[in-house]
Amino acid sequence: MKADIKWLDDPEVFRVEQLPAHSDHYFYQSKSEIDHQSSYVHSLNGTWQFNFAKTPQQRPLDFYQEDFDATGFDQIKVPGHIELAGYAQVQYINTWYPWEGKIFRRPPYTVDPDHLTPGIFSEAEDNSVGSYLKKFDLPKGFDDKQVILQFQGVEQAMYVWFNGQFIGYAEDSFTPSEFDLTPYIKKENNVLAVRVYKHSTASYLEDQDMFRFSGIFRDVNLLALPPAHINDLDIKPVVNEDFQSGVLNVATKMIGQKVEHAKLKLSVTDADGQLLATQEQASAEKVTFDQLAFSEINLWSPKSPYLYNLMIEVIDENGKTIEVVPYQFGFRKVELRDDKVIYVNNKRLVINGVNRHEWSAKTGRAITVNDMQSDIKTMQDNNINADRTCHYPDQIPWYYLCDQNGIYLMAENNLESHGTWQKAGAIEPSVNVPGDNPHWLEVVLDRARSNYELFKNHTSIIFWSLGNESWAGSDIAAMNKFYKDHDDSRLTHYEGVVYQPDLKNSISDVESRMYEKPENIIEYLENDPQKPFLDCEYMHDMGNSLGGMNSYNDLVDKYPMYQGGFIWDFIDQALFVKDEVTGKEVLRYGGDFDERHSDYEFSGDGLMFADRTEKPAMQEVKYYYGLHK
Repeated sequence: MKADIKWLDDPEVFRVEQLPAHSDHYFYQSKSEIDHQSSYVHSLNGTWQFNFAKTPQQRPLDFYQEDFDATGFDQIKVPGHIELAGYAQVQYINTWYPWEGKIFRRPPYTVDPDHLTPGIFSEAEDNSVGSYLKKFDLPKGFDDKQVILQFQGVEQAMYVWFNGQFIGYAEDSFTPSEFDLTPYIKKENNVLAVRVYKHSTASYLEDQDMFRFSGIFRDVNLLALPPAHINDLDIKPVVNEDFQSGVLNVATKMIGQKVEHAKLKLSVTDADGQLLATQEQASAEKVTFDQLAFSEINLWSPKSPYLYNLMIEVIDENGKTIEVVPYQFGFRKVELRDDKVIYVNNKRLVINGVNRHEWSAKTGRAITVNDMQSDIKTMQDNNINADRTCHYPDQIPWYYLCDQNGIYLMAENNLESHGTWQKAGAIEPSVNVPGDNPHWLEVVLDRARSNYELFKNHTSIIFWSLGNESWAGSDIAAMNKFYKDHDDSRLTHYEGVVYQPDLKNSISDVESRMYEKPENIIEYLENDPQKPFLDCEYMHDMGNSLGGMNSYNDLVDKYPMYQGGFIWDFIDQALFVKDEVTGKEVLRYGGDFDERHSDYEFSGDGLMFADRTEKPAMQEVKYYYGLHK
């Protein structure tokens, strides 16, 4: 197969030769590696060769050929954003698309339901291109193994070649993309070529309120798979009706040449390392372990995030351990009962939440584990018990940290099409996507599937969120059905269905509104509501705001069906820049980079400044959220 630049123009092409999504479990060669680096993982982070082109027509056409002369290429750091490396315009926008007022575009299959718009992105003057090259030798221990290339995040459309061969194409900037390199791998002088386009039809689905970047901004890894490998892990802990006992269901999907010759050994230990259960099963493509019963369990909650330890060893025909997969899990029960109140572990749920963009004042959305750990501490110090991942899947370590530290998660898909239905405050959804458009259905279902498969084992996730500010329609209803068909242990959330009340029976388990006034919430709650109420965004901490939290706090006390909400938002989006006059580092916000158009200081509405210094408003949050810990 050859790469086709026209894929950029077609919403029905969003993954080519990309491996299916699967669970986010880590895997090791032995138990001794678990607290260290896995010998099955080799990082390709670091310095890459790089070429920047302002338009697709200016891209170096044959840069992926093994004999290509790249002496004219620059160097760039991976992970990182092309814009922050100085190659392209830094731009902050909320609702509008980056090209509004400059180039007229409408989403394919909306103005004309039967035809694409030729060249809408593949021939665009505003579609910059980053061409990346990385040369490497096969790492030690990777010989004779299946070798997978894993990108954990690339904005926004990516073509991949390896040793001159086209490997695949991917969109969805915030979930991993994996490709099989095995047929083309060499021991020495491997050439990996990646071409990243800033825009494609995916741009219509990724219109989040944020700085618009491009490039390889999360980790890149090589993965060596043993001959019998756990490719997917499905853990389903179930709390019994007595809330004192439970059962554990575990299933795996296996791949590799020797799957049928191996066996799997499962063990479960408590938080103190005491062995609770063991079981062995013969390996097969799909393995379902016998259900494990526990007469006494510790429940997971924000106050006591108790986690058990699951471990599965893959043992080959010679009795040798060839793979070890550890995973922490917790027992917790989420229920929407007949009284229309959400309970977790038999207690009414109260969300003391925030919306959290991934952000660093120095590196943008290319954040570190240290940044995440700092955010967890800030949440705990200020009685914040929940995070809505606005409005895309976060880096994988964040979900583990929330499990370990007792932070509820509303895990959101990578979906926001705000600019297709709202312009300068006016609501006009005639070209909204995905809507009811059949040509946009599969791409949004794929985003739901990726989000679910990747994070399905995390105890901290109590809501799946279908996306943000994308109107409503049958396509989003299909996303809701996907989650309901696959997961009965969590609830679904979507705010945009308020615009199409006739779909409320098929979208979202909660009534969710943005920035709703307390008096309107009271009116809803006192008129026989069908669903509990949740503020997915409220307060809007911009400037000297966040006063009046007591009005929402009063609702928590008075109305059981009011389940709290998520403040917008956690941290300012601003970047450190050396001031031209003083020479000092200063924080600059939207509009400070001479970008037009921009939503300017609207990027600064966090409870913290971008350097993670808490604003005075955080004191208000700590006080009121502390009343309902």
